Amino acid sequence: MQQEEFEILVKELAALDSVSAILNALKDNDEPEIAETAAAMIGHFSLAEIDGQQRIYHVFTQENDQGEEEEFAEWVMNANDELMRFIAWFFYTTFEINDKETYQAAGRSYTPAKRS
Repeated sequence: MQQEEFEILVKELAALDSVSAILNALKDNDEPEIAETAAAMIGHFSLAEIDGQQRIYHVFTQENDQGEEEEFAEWVMNANDELMRFIAWFFYTTFEINDKETYQAAGRSYTPAKRS
């Protein structure tokens, strides 16, 4: 994907209003790696209240050292965070594009998440 295409995609995603809408748009992307990754993630997110905050977690299984499947939950963002955090997380997780680059592609300033 060329930089210009990436910028267009990120701006389109930033205009959406939910994590599920973003994942569905990514699932329908022409780039097979983006589409397949997004499709595989659908249904693998959970909302949990931790320390009074509603947090969105990516829930996945991974083989441990003993060869057994083990479930993990990765904190993606707080439910009230702007959705750019999710978009940046997706591109970092999938393509190792740092958050700042994704925010810049959308024409936005990047501020690191405050984790408490």
